[in-house]
Amino acid sequence: MTRSMLLLALSFTVIACPPLRAADTSIMGKLRFAADFEDGGLERWRATDAAAWRIEDDPVRGKVLALFGESKYEPDVRSPFNINLLKDLEIGSFVMELKIRSTIEDYYHRDICLFFGYQDPSHFYYVHLGKTADPHANSVFIVDGAPRLSIASNRSDGTDWDDEWHHVRLVRDVEEGTVEVYFDDMSTPVMSATNDRFGSGKIGVGSFDDTGLFDDIKIWDKK
Repeated sequence: MTRSMLLLALSFTVIACPPLRAADTSIMGKLRFAADFEDGGLERWRATDAAAWRIEDDPVRGKVLALFGESKYEPDVRSPFNINLLKDLEIGSFVMELKIRSTIEDYYHRDICLFFGYQDPSHFYYVHLGKTADPHANSVFIVDGAPRLSIASNRSDGTDWDDEWHHVRLVRDVEEGTVEVYFDDMSTPVMSATNDRFGSGKIGVGSFDDTGLFDDIKIWDKK
């Protein structure tokens, strides 16, 4: 290969593989909630089964919120069992960022969930970050008085879970009806959806039926 051909090939490589961009902070408004769990308190949280949740010491992140057991909870319609909601925050458009770690043994539906637009136990949205994408996993779902239904317009083939901590961002715009989910790479969403069935609602964390850890949760109004 000549020197000119080599330079041309390298230029195409740079164009094809741009560096990852940092998260867009221009869409963040007022900070509405922040928790690093170092105070050990869970007073602001309400779980479907409080006995399945506790504060634990993590060697990497210090004190964290831990979903360590199976919730003794049976929803009226097919939907996640392990839900922990902020009691005193209802929000419409928002940006949520947090650190998460799955602690279940690896299998095809290994998951962590994020909840938003929560009206009551049978009416809400949730993000399912699942190991494998199928009609019931790794998507944005709506629970509307009936078993959960995928509403994602695009999504990845699955969430590549390991035993490490991961950075997640969830962005919702109620006026546009849009939802975007980012996993580690804050420049490109791994899934997105459009739906305006529910407006403001409660927000929370959990899993369909697995275990996991949560830390450094921040929620802003979306500009």
